[in-house]
Amino acid sequence: MIPARLGQSGTPFRFAPRAIGRGRLWLALALAALLGLVLWTGASLAYRHYHAAGFARAETALRLTVNALQADLARHEVVPQLVGDLDMLQRLVADPGDAALRQATNLWLEEENAAIGASDIYVMLPDGETIAASNHRLGPGSFVGKNFSYRPYFSDAMNGGPGRFYGIGTTSGVRGYFFSAPVLGRSGRIAGVVAVKVGVDRIEQSWRGGEHRVVVTDPEGRVFMSSEPSWLYRSLEPPTEERLARTLSTRRYADAALRDLPMDRRQSFGVPVFRVTDPDGKGTHDYIAASETMPKAGWTVHVLLDAANLRQEARMAVGSLVLLLCAAAFGALVLVQRRRQATERIAMQRFARAELERRVEARTADLALVNDRLEREVAERRATERELRAAQASLVQVGKLAALGQMSAALSHEINQPLAAARNYADSAAILIERGDTARARDNILQILSLVDRMSAIGRHLRDAAAKPPSEPGGVALQSLLAETQTIVAARLASSGADLRIDVPAGLPRLRAGPTRLQQVLVNLITNAADAVEGLPERRITLSARQEGGFVAIRVRDHGPGVPPAIAERIFDPFFTTKGMGAGLGLGLSISANIVRDFGGTIACRAAGPGAEFCVRLPVAPTVGSAA
Repeated sequence: MIPARLGQSGTPFRFAPRAIGRGRLWLALALAALLGLVLWTGASLAYRHYHAAGFARAETALRLTVNALQADLARHEVVPQLVGDLDMLQRLVADPGDAALRQATNLWLEEENAAIGASDIYVMLPDGETIAASNHRLGPGSFVGKNFSYRPYFSDAMNGGPGRFYGIGTTSGVRGYFFSAPVLGRSGRIAGVVAVKVGVDRIEQSWRGGEHRVVVTDPEGRVFMSSEPSWLYRSLEPPTEERLARTLSTRRYADAALRDLPMDRRQSFGVPVFRVTDPDGKGTHDYIAASETMPKAGWTVHVLLDAANLRQEARMAVGSLVLLLCAAAFGALVLVQRRRQATERIAMQRFARAELERRVEARTADLALVNDRLEREVAERRATERELRAAQASLVQVGKLAALGQMSAALSHEINQPLAAARNYADSAAILIERGDTARARDNILQILSLVDRMSAIGRHLRDAAAKPPSEPGGVALQSLLAETQTIVAARLASSGADLRIDVPAGLPRLRAGPTRLQQVLVNLITNAADAVEGLPERRITLSARQEGGFVAIRVRDHGPGVPPAIAERIFDPFFTTKGMGAGLGLGLSISANIVRDFGGTIACRAAGPGAEFCVRLPVAPTVGSAA
């Protein structure tokens, strides 16, 4: 509805609908013109950007192609000069009638040609006749006896300088690049010419299959090499009689059919473009062209990139721009629609403000209730924290008592073994004294004293279990511990009927460990193995040791029931045991694991067929020099 206004006389009046319609029409036309201008500018910039990016890609490929061609040509350029300086060739051009020398030269040229990877190497006399060639075995296709005096590379060499030429071989029909150099006779005068032909088919083969098309033209503008076989020997320049005469005089392309390649050079969006009509009549294509001249070789290299893909990318960018403009126009329409709804929104805001004030009052009352509830919860939480601190204090005291009980149980477990051994030695000493064998009885008493010292050391170890050892472990010889260890476990082995076999080499290095605690580990492992095989048909226990790099691996293997996988991870936990009630405290393996870790080693258990194998890996003790 068109709003009304009051005139000076107070009578209402309305806007003219015709004037308003014309204003909207002009606004729509202006917007359309603006959108068209933006679209045209965006399309132009998109096409220019993608053409410039394609030209940069073509230039990069061009530099790589030119460098590869120059490197390939430079590899063969010095070959004619080196071959021409050989005494064999100088003697051959001085006496071309020597059949043996010609045959030897043919064979030598054949070997050298295969070594350098060229197409052909051949020698010519001053009249142009070929007297030796690497392809002498080809019969009619051989260069021997052929005359190439019409080739420019021959005349350049006869004038005393190096020669270059590219073309199709008149004898072989194979394209190639020719290098030549003079052969000096014994008098210092030019007595012959050496030429090397390098094939180009392998170079073309490397160009095919890529996104770029590579074309190499001669000074006359004719295609000499190309990744497109149908473009070969076609001219990119307007043909003239003078250019055709120069090409025919050198027989550069032998008997090949020479045609023109329909092409139009132009500039498109600031980059050079070749519009080429396919020789097979399939249509016309635009290629972004990057060209570079190789003055030394006499070539011009062109790298062509199909512009169709670039234009497709530009069209996609323009399409994206159109979508963006449509979105902008839609946004403008939405903005106009929102402005129409502004009046209604103001009224709704007034109503909402009143409603909000009512809700704020209700919410305030709710927050007061929540506040009271939170205060009660805070009080309850503080009481809970006080109870938690009291429980933590109780748990600390319980932990201390548990540690004391564990230490007492460990002391009882570890001292039982030396006590049993001391009892065995005492019984044996009594029998020896009755027999009058005082010397052996004295030895048993000394062993009992050693075991008493060991029990004292065990007590010190358990007393200092919470702290690190006072000094670093020293070097311990495993062989010296085994005799006493066997004595300690002899009674347990005898009671279980187990057979302990020792497999320790004599040259084993010393271990970084303490002798008392290491012996404690060995006794625990052997005793556990004796418990495992007790009552079984196979009661063999094996203790072996081998050096593995900077460590020594000690393995204790039994043939008992083994360790189930379900409990393998818990077997080194304190108070964990698989034995029956009263058969053990479950501390032996836990104490052994702690001792091994103190030494810087590892202990592990694995299933070994029938039975289990415990492996203790301890580091080798450093020598005196390395420790210093």
